[in-house]
Amino acid sequence: MSRKPGIDGLREVWDRYAPRYDRDIGFFERVQFGGGREWVCSQASGAVLEVAIGTGRNLEHYPAGVEVTGLDLSPVMLGIARDRAASLGREVSLHEGDAQALPFADASFDTVVCTLGLCGVPDECKAIAEMHRVLRSGGKLLLLDHVGSHHRLIHFGQSLLEKLSVRMCGDYQTRRPLLLLEQAGFVVHRQERLKLGTVERVAAVKP
Repeated sequence: MSRKPGIDGLREVWDRYAPRYDRDIGFFERVQFGGGREWVCSQASGAVLEVAIGTGRNLEHYPAGVEVTGLDLSPVMLGIARDRAASLGREVSLHEGDAQALPFADASFDTVVCTLGLCGVPDECKAIAEMHRVLRSGGKLLLLDHVGSHHRLIHFGQSLLEKLSVRMCGDYQTRRPLLLLEQAGFVVHRQERLKLGTVERVAAVKP
């Protein structure tokens, strides 16, 4: 049986997939995640770090005046994000890197955003701890992701799909980052669970 890919393997997977990503995710955004990017980005303020920025699909939704720094594992994804930022006339600082070891100093940002990204990080606990580290006191963490449903039949189907998706591209179907935020030091202020429990939006604060 093939194993789940490591960081280098994941980078190769997303580099190959990058040219098709916008087309494919567009369908799921209409059907499953509608309004999620807007919900997250509208709450961002100050110096913003977007972890797993991908092809930059959030860039058009940020308020004017925020300073956006984006990080992604895939340089091909970042190239598309760079072109999108240019077409929008938005300045953004883009960095290649691993969400589990963010290349930024402690307390560097006012807001950390991650949309549809924690599902693909090998160790989500490390990534959340890193997000907490780089946030300033009073800073916001804003998340959107697909999560394990509270409906047993749906969760069972997600578990079956996960056996394949993790081996193919490291994508977990049954995670729920909300449950890890308190132990990482966050206080959750807003939370919405949608689509039969398969989608969650979270706004948390670093006290």
